[in-house]
Formats: sequence, structure tokens, C-alpha cells
Amino acid sequence: MLAQAGTVATPEVLWWALVPLLILAGAAVLLLTVASLVRRLPEWLPATWTVVAGLAVLVSVVPLWSRVQDEGARSFLAGAVGIDGSTVFVTALLAVAVVATALLSRAYLTREDLPGVELYVLLLLSAAGGVVMASANDLIVLFLGLELLSIAVYVMAALHLRRIQSQEAALKYFVLGAFASAFLLYGIALVYGASGSTGLARIAGYLSTSVLLEDGMLLAGFGLLLVGLGFKVAAVPFHAWAPDVYQGAPTPVVAWMAAGVKAAGFAALLRVFVLTFGSWSGEWQPAVWGLAILTVLGGSVVAVVQTDVKRMLAYSSIAHAGFLLVGVQASSDRGTAAVLAYLGAYTLLACGSFAVVTVVGGAGDDRHGLDAYRGLGARRPWLAGAFAVLLLGQAGVPFTAGFVAKFGVIAAAAEGRSYALAGVAMLAAAVAAFVYLRILVAMYLDDGSDAAEVDPVPWGPRIVLAVSVALVLFLGVLPGPLVDLAKDAVPVLVGG
Repeated sequence: MLAQAGTVATPEVLWWALVPLLILAGAAVLLLTVASLVRRLPEWLPATWTVVAGLAVLVSVVPLWSRVQDEGARSFLAGAVGIDGSTVFVTALLAVAVVATALLSRAYLTREDLPGVELYVLLLLSAAGGVVMASANDLIVLFLGLELLSIAVYVMAALHLRRIQSQEAALKYFVLGAFASAFLLYGIALVYGASGSTGLARIAGYLSTSVLLEDGMLLAGFGLLLVGLGFKVAAVPFHAWAPDVYQGAPTPVVAWMAAGVKAAGFAALLRVFVLTFGSWSGEWQPAVWGLAILTVLGGSVVAVVQTDVKRMLAYSSIAHAGFLLVGVQASSDRGTAAVLAYLGAYTLLACGSFAVVTVVGGAGDDRHGLDAYRGLGARRPWLAGAFAVLLLGQAGVPFTAGFVAKFGVIAAAAEGRSYALAGVAMLAAAVAAFVYLRILVAMYLDDGSDAAEVDPVPWGPRIVLAVSVALVLFLGVLPGPLVDLAKDAVPVLVGG
């Protein structure tokens, strides 16, 4: 909608809908400005500022949620940006991941004697890019959000300057990410050539009312878009970067990559494929079906043979992406709601799990072998108990949020008559359970007499672990709040 300003028509701006984005971007710019003007900031200030910004976003989404539920979805800025339930839901997940990452980073940076301001500024900017992706109503806006999110993460992965693995991880991520961005941009160009627009609502309207005599350009665009977004969520075979980057990057950064980046990537997948290309679901569903099969099996099976816990969790994250793709493949409201609920549960599981890995990694962030966890149940019972709950949640054990998440996407696949996919997903869940069992056995059935001593748990990881474990158990016993929120957050397209 356009508003008249004198004789010039200017796009309408819903400032209330931009509050979370303005908080994140404004906090990043202000922190960077103050750091450039003040020679030495107090060590606690950047982390505290980032946590406050994340909590402010969480507070701001409450009235946004109420307004969207009462008034419905809205689009603005000439239809390029929209706000609906999924936008607010994913923004809240990104804010949770920002707060958790900032809490983990404070103790980590002090232990590793690393400068802190850069990480927090990049984290806020990356989250702002994720919010743009979740609210994109145009493919160009989606691409801009993806690049803002990704470029910040490339630099964050390289922030441990004394670890060559960190530099290597960042370089691999950047080079492969650049190729993925090129595929995505070329896919956008082909979709524009086939439909005549980059606006999601206009593309959806055109595809639902037009019969294309030659659809090769459109199908090629589908494929290239799937490659670009598949890389971002680490779907097999576009996952090669994930294990090395997870192993080499600073552990708090990996928590953000596993939780925040994945949430933004799947928000984009839902908006582009399920919503925009929904009328052509018969054309792209087989490809997503194949990706889901490869991803759940590839992540689960390869994780079994790993001996590094960080790499185990990297392949576990790939397997979780496969379960999320099972929900995307359903291309239904139930499948979409299941994906959003899964993202909510996995955000808690990932942040909590990497909080444990941050602590056990010790000075140098290099004690991630399975041997470092032997006897942890006797040496640090509280830490091992929290990790056990989170691992059981990732395995999908009943009475944890992970069970609710896995059951939701498998039920959505079965409802869509994808019985083979649902069966493979259940088989992969059983295989993945063995991975988590290996860690549990090391923690509780090995005395770990020769393992290195684990440092006391700092207050930041303590908070993340306590909140994550409590919510994982609460949502496992009473899943109603998460499931209801996910159902109300099913995205819609508006504008044109």
C-alpha cells in the first residue's frame, strides 16, 4: 500500500512491525560505535548489552504476536516485507538463540583471552539478517537477509585467532557459502524470468492461475533455490561444510549456527516452497523427499562412527535438518506447524548441548574427543545430568520436547501419504539414538580416571543449561503451549 507524501508516492512502513529488527540492528551499531570511541570497555558490558537486546526482542514480540493474531498478516514497503505468525515465532527463536550465545560467549572469551566486542556485534547483525529472512515477502529481500546473516557468521567462525582450525573452518564456510549464494541468486533470476516478479505473493498468484507451456526455466529456478537454501540448513549432499566448521569454529558460535541459522534457513524454505510454490508442489516435493531421505540417513549413520563429540553433534544437526525436511515435504499446514514446533524444540536442545561442549572443551577449546566425557557423571554430576536430558531429547525419547518434535513431522508425512519417508525417518531416529547412547555410556559407565579435569561451570552456561533442560522437560510433558503456538504461526502470504 502506498501513502501520499505531497505529490510523491512513498511505500507504507509499519514501524511497529520493524521493532525487533530495529532493536537488533540498532544495538549492533550502537555497541560498535561505543567500542570505537572508548578505548577499553568493561568486560561485562558487551555480553550484557547483547543479552538485554535479545530480551528486549523477546518482550517486543509479545504485542506483535497479539496484533498479528487479532488483525491478521500484513505486508508493507510495497509488498516486499510482511509480518505474520511465523515471522514473530521465528524472531522469538532467534532472540532466544542470541541470548544463549551471548551467555556462553562471555566465559568462553575470557577463558580463551579473546576480544569480545566483535563477536557480539556480529551476532546481533546476523540475527537481524535472520529476522529479515523470516519476514521476507520478496526473493530479493530474502537474499539480502541471507547474506547479512551469512557474512557475519563467516567472520564469527574465524574469531579464535590462535586456532588454525578456526581459520580453516571460516575459509571453507565462506568459499562454499559463496557458491551457494550464487546458486540462490541464479535461481531467483530464473524464477523471475518464468513468473515476471520477485514478490512471493505475486509469484504464488501467477503460478496458481497460469499454465506454463514451457516450464523448464521455472523448474531450474526451483532446483537452484533448493540448492542455495539446502546449503544453509546443511542438507545432504550440501552438508560437506558442516562437520569441519562445527569442529573448528568457536563453540558458542556453533550454538548460534545450529539454532539461529537453522531456524532462519527453514523459515525461508517454508516461505519460498510451501507458500510461494505450493500450487506446484508436485514438481518440487520429489526433490525434497529425496533430500530428506539422504539427510536423515546420512547424518545419523555417519555420526555413529565419529569419535569427536563436536562432530557427532554436527552430524546430529544434519540429521535434525532431515527431520525438518520431512515436515517441509508434507507441504501442508500440519507439516508447516510441525516444522515450526521442531525448530522451537531444537533451539533449546542445541543451545543446551553446546553449552556443555563449551564447558568441557576447556582452555584452547580442543578437548572434544569422547575421552573427555568419560566419567563426567562422577566428576560433574549436575553437568552430566543436564547433558543426558538434552541428549535424550535429541534422540526423541518420550517426555522430552524432542519426542514431540519428531512425532509431529513424522505424523505430517504419514498424513500426506509419504509412508516410506516416515518409515525411513523412524529408522534414522533409532540409528541416531545409538550416537547419543555412546556419549551417555562414556559419561556414566566409564570411571574416566585418565580424563582431564573439567573446569567449574560458569554462570552463563549454568543459566543456559538450567533453562534449556527445564523447558525441554516441561514441553515434553505438556507440549500443548508449543504445539498451539506453532499452529497459530503457520505462515501466510499477503500483498501483491
